[in-house]
Amino acid sequence: MRLQKGLSSNTLEAYMHDVSLLYTWVVEKFGQEENIEGRVQKLTLADLEEFSASLFDLGIAPSSHARILCGIRAFYKFLEIDGFIDQDPSELLEAPIQAKHLPEVLSTEEVDMLKGAIDLSKWEGHRNRAIIEVLFSCGLRVSELVTLRLSQVYEEERYVRVMGKGSKERLVPISDDAIKELHLWYDDRNKMVIKKGEEDYVFLNRRGAHLTRTMILIMIKQYAKDAGIKKTISPHTLRHSFATALLEGGCSLRAIQAMLGHESIGTTEIYTHIDMTTLRDEIEHHHPRNIAH
Repeated sequence: MRLQKGLSSNTLEAYMHDVSLLYTWVVEKFGQEENIEGRVQKLTLADLEEFSASLFDLGIAPSSHARILCGIRAFYKFLEIDGFIDQDPSELLEAPIQAKHLPEVLSTEEVDMLKGAIDLSKWEGHRNRAIIEVLFSCGLRVSELVTLRLSQVYEEERYVRVMGKGSKERLVPISDDAIKELHLWYDDRNKMVIKKGEEDYVFLNRRGAHLTRTMILIMIKQYAKDAGIKKTISPHTLRHSFATALLEGGCSLRAIQAMLGHESIGTTEIYTHIDMTTLRDEIEHHHPRNIAH
């Protein structure tokens, strides 16, 4: 997975966790005296369905349940491709049905409220305004933001080159507002002592090292609280808000898919549901037949 698919360390850890759950279940069912590797290779579809049922009994959420089974399928596909087994028993293994939850989104006004809650007298003020504006203007994943490098920002062309999931690169337009916020941050950044090897990262902490995803999450939640935004938000909310704003502005779903770096158009289609929900709310609040007299 690391060498052939270029998957991130976080994804690798998740898949290893999934397979370890299966191994634990095999030990509990067949006992320690079994050849565990051999037993895992001999599991049938019925065995894997029993394993899946055990996940349900543990109260694991449908989304996590589905992700675990995805890891198990990838594992058995590997065993089949590399000749450890003749037939993949997980091929017909069904994932639990998941209820579709529409993600929270922020309006442009709420994003401005978020930025307005930042104290610019603090050294990190301009940095954090730039972070929020880049997330909202470019629709980056937080993992893409914290690894964004100066050499990936093309100001004259108004693009950033993003390294996404599976080490796939894409070009995403960047707004004039985001570039303006970056310049204000660069003024402060240029005064910092930067750690060796961290010189090319766009966003740094006060010790001169690149930021972590957790730091961004804590920061955005705090600013949302300070701004009086009641929605439950995260850095990913700004990515959803980016896509929704584009769709509402008339951008095609295919273009949004390319900018978000979604492998499947099906993943991008959730934003059509958000758009329809917003439209329905507008009709309910403003259509004369819905207004109480």
